[in-house]
Amino acid sequence: MIKRLLVRPRFGLARALVVACTVAGVLGGATAASAAGGASIVVDAKTGKVLFAENPDTRRFPASLTKMMTLYLLFERLDAGKTSLTARIPISSHAAAQAPSKLGLKPGTSISVRDAIYAIVTRSANDIAVAIGEYVGGSEDAFAVKMTAKARELGMSSTIFRNASGLPDPGQVTTARDMATLGRALQDRFPGYFKFFSATSFTFNGHRIPGHNRLLGKVAGVNGIKTGYTRAAGYNLVTSVDRGNRKLVAVVLGGNTGRERDQKMTRLVEAYLPRASAGPRTAPLIAKAAPSLARQELAEMAAVPAPRIKPDFSEAEPDGATLSVASVDVAPDRVTDEGDGGDDAAIEPPAKPAKVMAAKVKVDRSEQTASIAPKAVDGWKIQIAAAPSQSSAQDQLKKARAAAPKILASADDYLEPVSKDGATLYRARFSGFKSKDAARAACSYLARKNVSCLALQ
Repeated sequence: MIKRLLVRPRFGLARALVVACTVAGVLGGATAASAAGGASIVVDAKTGKVLFAENPDTRRFPASLTKMMTLYLLFERLDAGKTSLTARIPISSHAAAQAPSKLGLKPGTSISVRDAIYAIVTRSANDIAVAIGEYVGGSEDAFAVKMTAKARELGMSSTIFRNASGLPDPGQVTTARDMATLGRALQDRFPGYFKFFSATSFTFNGHRIPGHNRLLGKVAGVNGIKTGYTRAAGYNLVTSVDRGNRKLVAVVLGGNTGRERDQKMTRLVEAYLPRASAGPRTAPLIAKAAPSLARQELAEMAAVPAPRIKPDFSEAEPDGATLSVASVDVAPDRVTDEGDGGDDAAIEPPAKPAKVMAAKVKVDRSEQTASIAPKAVDGWKIQIAAAPSQSSAQDQLKKARAAAPKILASADDYLEPVSKDGATLYRARFSGFKSKDAARAACSYLARKNVSCLALQ
């Protein structure tokens, strides 16, 4: 395994050596993790005080708790304006070949970022987790290095990630303490996106897909976050509770059954929530939250219809059994409800509108620099990104124009600044589309070029 890490020079020799040495230090404990007793911890989210601990630093296999970090890195990409909830994540042969639980999407198809998040949170889909890893990291191996590096940055000193899904790997290890840290970091860094973890199900083209977290809606105050199971890991759970002005993050690892794990978590919550602080937060943030404006994009992006996919989902088996496959019969890949994007030449370029707001300044094409539009621009338009600086927003516009020069030849690019709580985001947009169909067709093509896009009026 160490040799496997060292022969990949693209990760950087120094980083590979650090990871390899860490692996060497934990492997002995990891191989015996499933035989050891369970592990658990309860942390007061306001003070950071450990209220209860049982083997909190015993190294164990994370199973699908791994996907918490997978989503952490995807949320970072969303907040940076490098993708959007409507962007398409391609499904590779490697992703499609993952063991269940999974959606069963075919190679060559894709899924929106929004639906990918819900598939992870509710169904714990391994194929989608790997697709996210490839989308963010370029490859699953490279993504795993990013995951481990982020773990160190957050203070998760005993965790190593080797894949994006949590499927068995003897070198992929964590502790109850580290998982509590990750749960708290997700809340601190992404208070808006964290709400995804409260989903008990989601609707995929009219079909309800149930989730695995049975404490949601049953234990008062539970608002997430993730379950996990493999034979070697046992039944794992990280839970967030917000009740009566008290907040906890608790972890249970290595349950013998899902029911036993859930019952233990419930007992811990009820026993230790009264001991948590009801006062103001005193613990430092584990990870600083992004500007609130980035989360403002969440509502805009969430309004876009899901793609046409005809799923035939089987229910998960009862407690004590492995999760069953969620088989999906995928129609030809579609980016919008209106149909395929086609090739560059086949999509009708947008016509310029008869009138644009006076505040709109003409773009200097030679410099590829967009104007600032302080007021709304009439007609249909598309949004490429919401970036924290003008320069990064300009870069996103340039990337989109380079990806679709014919489609955007007649479109005007501009930046729309939006300010709130002292922070400003720059929405990178193209205007001049004569209809919804033209705007969505442009987005369809851009999505195929791995450029996020949202059609707006």
